[in-house]
Amino acid sequence: MTKPELRKLYLEKRNALSQEEREIKSKKIAENFILQFNPVEKQKVHCFLPIEKFNEIQTEFIINACWERGVEVYIPKMVDGKLISVLYTSETLLVQNKWGIWEPVSNEDAGEHQFDIVVTPLLYCDRQGNRVGYGKGFYDGLFASISPQSKKVGISYFPPSYAIFDLREEDIPLDYLVTPDEVLSFAGAL
Repeated sequence: MTKPELRKLYLEKRNALSQEEREIKSKKIAENFILQFNPVEKQKVHCFLPIEKFNEIQTEFIINACWERGVEVYIPKMVDGKLISVLYTSETLLVQNKWGIWEPVSNEDAGEHQFDIVVTPLLYCDRQGNRVGYGKGFYDGLFASISPQSKKVGISYFPPSYAIFDLREEDIPLDYLVTPDEVLSFAGAL
């Protein structure tokens, strides 16, 4: 299938989930994430905050587990058309941007490129780690700027079912996909 076809299909599938189903699946994803990656004190995890109107996975379960373990958490912010990483603590002030995404008030880029894990939003991921996002390429840009040792981890309510036919040269695949039922590792994962 093509990215636009998959984007439409998986937005519909995600929107068909009830609030309760999304919360249960989000908790299971967080549990699988913690079991698989076992983040520990002083590690650095970059994690997105969900777009509520798009029913994205509730990442607060992952973020809170990281904080409890002493992990440094960074969140994305759009500044001048580029994704930057801002250190995120329980005291960080957030504001909703024009797209309804919660972001830190601060525009201070942490300048961090040595993440242990980058938790990545997506609409769909195939069995080779290729992902379909919202089509803007922001995470491909982030992936190109971070250490090759950083684990690129997608999280999804749904397992892979279809191949993506219209990949571009600049598409950077994930290393792992975490779903409510499993963790998939793709070729080349560290």
